[in-house]
Amino acid sequence: MSAVVGIDRARYVYPRGGVVALEEITVEIPEGQSLGVVGQNGSGKTTLTKLMNGLLKPNSGRVLVDGRDTAKASVQELAGDVGYVFQNPNHQLFAPTVADELAFGPRNIGVPEAEIPERVAEAVEFFGLADILALHPYRISFPLRKLVGIASIFTMRPRVFILDEPTTGQDHRTTSTINRLIRRLRDRGSTVVCVAHDMPLLADVSERLIVMWNGRLIADGTPREVFADRAAMERTHLAPPQITQLSLALPGRTGRPAALAVGELVGEFGGAVGSAGTGSGEA
Repeated sequence: MSAVVGIDRARYVYPRGGVVALEEITVEIPEGQSLGVVGQNGSGKTTLTKLMNGLLKPNSGRVLVDGRDTAKASVQELAGDVGYVFQNPNHQLFAPTVADELAFGPRNIGVPEAEIPERVAEAVEFFGLADILALHPYRISFPLRKLVGIASIFTMRPRVFILDEPTTGQDHRTTSTINRLIRRLRDRGSTVVCVAHDMPLLADVSERLIVMWNGRLIADGTPREVFADRAAMERTHLAPPQITQLSLALPGRTGRPAALAVGELVGEFGGAVGSAGTGSGEA
């Protein structure tokens, strides 16, 4: 797979206070990959993703999106390729109605007017927004407001979809919708970058995880590999999903890969029980 995002020795220092947020990060993200980004608050996760859509420009190094240098492109120019969903939807929503919000993005990047209603209708159906289209985004609940923020990027159909803490403040229904969204985007061939502290979500939907610490990338691998990396987890004070922790602690599983779902462990023990019970029963 070719890389749709290429980050080469990118460094970023915030002008106010001189805080070094990223220290020569190098990472490539293949097209169609679902990537989780984890780390403590202040580790550089959000800064890294804001380099991808041009909201921030590296002080040194390069960030390429589909071969285009983000330092030489505006956010609007990159918006058709990289869609960014903010952690707080209040930083993103501004239109007078939900319907207007969903139509704004594709219209702003030059999607033909005749195509916009179809995109809006698809988002309305998928996110279940039919009953709130005429409402102002700030007159609906926070979980729904966050879904509207995500849906407003969904209608733009970017190649790279960045989600910053998508399940923070969400209820079970909207969290399930976000899970389904990531799977749908992945099935479409979109690249999904998800910054999250929600480890069960990342275990379920990510093909790859990178771990940030103090502006540096300290681990990169599959969720099984990263969650089993005790040094990286302890260094960042992150906890793998509970089922993963259990699978790593069980006696007799030494050398086996970490489990990411309950069904995996059930399958293991179910198979063991079945094997143990296959005797003839004769004395």
